[in-house]
Amino acid sequence: MPELPDVEGYRRYLARHAEGQRIARVDVPDPVLIRNRSAQAFGRAVKGKRFAEPTRHGKWLIAPLDGTEVLLHFGMTGHLTWSEDSGRHQHDRLIFVCENGELRYNNMRRFGGVWLARDEHERGEVTGPLGPDAADVDRNLFDELMDPRRGAIKAALMDQRLVAGVGNLMSDEILWRARVHPSTPVRKLGSRARGHLYDALHAVVGESVRYGRVPHGERWLTRVRDDRGARCPRCGTPLRRSTIAGRTACWCPRCQRAQ
Repeated sequence: MPELPDVEGYRRYLARHAEGQRIARVDVPDPVLIRNRSAQAFGRAVKGKRFAEPTRHGKWLIAPLDGTEVLLHFGMTGHLTWSEDSGRHQHDRLIFVCENGELRYNNMRRFGGVWLARDEHERGEVTGPLGPDAADVDRNLFDELMDPRRGAIKAALMDQRLVAGVGNLMSDEILWRARVHPSTPVRKLGSRARGHLYDALHAVVGESVRYGRVPHGERWLTRVRDDRGARCPRCGTPLRRSTIAGRTACWCPRCQRAQ
């Protein structure tokens, strides 16, 4: 599932290739992926407009077009490609045909999608309530966001209404770095543990954004978490898995002891 750093990578990709490009037309091989307009209405709304500088909020990519916004969510398998040739992929679901090439929204499993919004209110109706972007959260705000929470810390980190952009992969990495068990109730985390969590959040987001994805570095849990018989990169203990907040959590039972 693309998370904040992946979508930041897509934002940079769109800016590099399509910013300033005028849309001649839109081809829609799969109209289902346009979620709040018909394919014809979507095409009419964006035809002739130019891509302005794209932005991002959490896992959402926002592409302004002269008073209209294209909102892109990538689901599990979505990504963007820019091409100047005519050969298209079978999973290209929506193609912005521009003056000098094509920006293609490719999504094999057809989760996520593309929406139009005319203003901030319509954007909010599409995205639902979103907390501050994880890249913009400082320590004081982090504490304010966590204070009212009563559930497990992994669920809190992945709640897009609380902090936007952190998903399953990043939450496991953050908790592993902070040595906090994913099922620990937020109310049981003291100031020192919260400080470790914030530092881990800040580091994971910052390092990942530089790569445009969650990297698989030598000292990253991400590198081994999905391997058969995976062991903790820090202490070598076999990793464990269970379902927490409806998602598969991975942690080290020695480094991250349950409370």
